[in-house]
Amino acid sequence: MPNVFTKDGYNFYFFSNEHEPIHVHVKTGSGKAKFDVSNDVQLLESKGMKVQELRKAQDLAEENIETIRRKWHEYFD
Repeated sequence: MPNVFTKDGYNFYFFSNEHEPIHVHVKTGSGKAKFDVSNDVQLLESKGMKVQELRKAQDLAEENIETIRRKWHEYFD
């Protein structure tokens, strides 16, 4: 499971057998989520994360969208 980055208790990662569209998974203490980052950052699914945790996860994904895309291409291309 390739790690993309970790910040403020949020771990962003890919699974080694991912598929398009470009997306990232995030896990924090209480739950997890998945965001599409192929264009803008869009929530695809979540489980167990509070609204404020989802907001923080989305903010972190938006701040690091270029890193997420770069690491996706480095790993999968």
